[in-house]
Amino acid sequence: MALVEQRMRQLAESIAAGFGATADLDFRALFPPLVNHADETDYIADVAAEVVGEENVNRNGPLTMASEDFSYMLQCVPGAYIQIGNGDGEGACEVHNPGYDFNDTASPYGSSLFARLVERRLARMGVC
Repeated sequence: MALVEQRMRQLAESIAAGFGATADLDFRALFPPLVNHADETDYIADVAAEVVGEENVNRNGPLTMASEDFSYMLQCVPGAYIQIGNGDGEGACEVHNPGYDFNDTASPYGSSLFARLVERRLARMGVC
């Protein structure tokens, strides 16, 4: 983040100077980068493949520049941030977008995924 801020400041100041002006950058690092833990990402993707089939699991989704406070959780506890897909087509854009329309038929898949994750983790811990 420090490098991003430094480069943005340099660009803003250089472009402004090219027009005979000055620039003042107000850069705020509100959230740390969200970085999934590899083992946890594999774990949830494997369980998701059990629920919906491997062909419906995107293990290499694009990186996004959105801010997400879940990054604080991942700094303390191994885990993975996932997205339950809306599919392609109308309403399938990113959340917090006026065109977004949650696909209600995805809810049972998400619920099944989270229940199966808990079952597998408890079994691994020898609880059930």
